[in-house]
Amino acid sequence: MTRVKTGITRRKRHHKVRKLTKGYRGSSSRRHGTGVEAILHAGKYAYRDRRARKRMFRRIWISRLGAALRSMNLGSYSAFQKDLHDANVRLNRKMLSEIAVRDEALFGKIVSEVRGS
Repeated sequence: MTRVKTGITRRKRHHKVRKLTKGYRGSSSRRHGTGVEAILHAGKYAYRDRRARKRMFRRIWISRLGAALRSMNLGSYSAFQKDLHDANVRLNRKMLSEIAVRDEALFGKIVSEVRGS
């Protein structure tokens, strides 16, 4: 069997790694070995943080709603959620927090409707 040199194949593989690590700091963007390692770590972090982002935003929305309720002297977030459920209001946390931040009058109407029923 004849000997096959890997020049072109290796160069393509290395170029693919350098393309993926473009913009990384230090030798990760210039060296093949550390670049491969950086790509593997980046993939793990991206996978983990796609899930963490959802949790983070939910915490932000709940914090916003709690702050809006406290500013109106209306008690806790959890009591408000129970009142929403009992009044059969189907607005999610994201929409409620956006309303609370952008339109206080409308949020006040929603709260009064929920607390009144």
